[in-house]
Amino acid sequence: MEIWEVVARLSIQQTMARYTHAGDNGRSADFAAAFTPDGVMEPAGQEPIVGRTAIVDFLEEQKASLAGSMERRHIRHFVASLRIDFTSPEEATASSYFMAVTQIGPDHWGRYRDRFVSVDGEWLIAHRYVRVDGNMPGAWQVPSPTGP
Repeated sequence: MEIWEVVARLSIQQTMARYTHAGDNGRSADFAAAFTPDGVMEPAGQEPIVGRTAIVDFLEEQKASLAGSMERRHIRHFVASLRIDFTSPEEATASSYFMAVTQIGPDHWGRYRDRFVSVDGEWLIAHRYVRVDGNMPGAWQVPSPTGP
C-alpha cells in the first residue's frame, strides 16, 4: 500500500465519522458538507437528493420526523465493516453496514454504498446509496422497498 492510499483511507474514514456525528447531532450544514457540492444521497426506493442544499433540507425533514415519533429525540448510528476500494488516486468506492439506535434500542439497520472523490485534498461523498434492510417493531424507520 502506498502512502497516498493510507492518507486517503484515513481521510475517507474521517469523512464518514464527520457525516455520522453531524447527522446524529442534527447539524445539517456539517452533514451536507461531507458531500461534494453536487453530491447525491440516494435512499433506496426514493428519488435521489442532489446537492448540499437539498441534503440539508432532507436532514431537517428527518429531524422533524424523529422528533414527532419519539419522546427522546436522540439517534446514534454505528457504522462497521468499512471496505474501501480505489479506482484511481482521486476516486474510491466504499461499502459499509450501519445500525441506528433510538429510544427503543436498535431501531433500524442497513448498508451504505458510496463513491468518494478527492476535492482539494479532502475526500468527500459524491454519491451515497442508503438501504434500510430491517427494523424493530415500533421503529422510526422501515426497510427500503426496493434496490440492491
